[in-house]
Amino acid sequence: MTTAHRAGRRFEGAARRAADHPVLEKLAKVGFAARGVLYAIIGLVALQIAFGGGGEADKSSAIHIVRDSPLGDTLLWVMAVGLAALAIWQVSEAVWGRPEVRDRVEAVARAVVYAALVYSMVALLTRNKAASSSDDQSQDATKALFELPGGQFLVGLMALAVIALGVFWIREGWTGKFMRDMHVTEARTRGVVVKLGKAGYLARGVIALAAGALIGQAALTYDPDKAVGIDGALKALADTPAGPWLLVLVAIGLVLFAAYCFAEARWHRV
Repeated sequence: MTTAHRAGRRFEGAARRAADHPVLEKLAKVGFAARGVLYAIIGLVALQIAFGGGGEADKSSAIHIVRDSPLGDTLLWVMAVGLAALAIWQVSEAVWGRPEVRDRVEAVARAVVYAALVYSMVALLTRNKAASSSDDQSQDATKALFELPGGQFLVGLMALAVIALGVFWIREGWTGKFMRDMHVTEARTRGVVVKLGKAGYLARGVIALAAGALIGQAALTYDPDKAVGIDGALKALADTPAGPWLLVLVAIGLVLFAAYCFAEARWHRV
């Protein structure tokens, strides 16, 4: 065994021990709770919009609302640390977790999302740099793709990817597979957690389907301004034949998903 190989094995062993450390487990549970806080705010703002109020219902806006609350900076630092621990844990899951390719891809995708949230929080706290809204991010990504060869086709692929994510979340909600890593032993409590997760995953799936459809419209019309993120997708639901009541249902689903995130902080395997 070469020196480089031995060093690599030692590094891998140290990384695995760090990933399995009880401190990381506790911090990751804080991350689940932090995610719950963000979804609760998004859901409540969406309810406000449904009943004629203003605001932006996305994670960037939720981060600002947290910072503007009493002890907001302290709370945001705690959330950032928890989400960073979640990102590290997801990376370890991608490397040493389940062998299925799909599970590894999901872990990498979650790690990227958590890392992006941490970056937005730290940038706001240290440089007072506000993160752009989800709609702006979607439009910027669409504009960048349009500038590439075959850009319209690439935007179409992005739309299909977002729609596929929506279908995946709806399937997770319908089948209850999201519970595979939840260790809830008491039957009645488990039943409540399942219902919370089902409502949340279905709501997230509907939002992703709406966002994907609007990004697809942007691809067809070659108009990046039609691409939206969470906020635009939620507001678009109010313009459907079901009217604002569809937005109300989805908003309630997001609040219930927030409750499921708090349940993850208690019972999710890390």
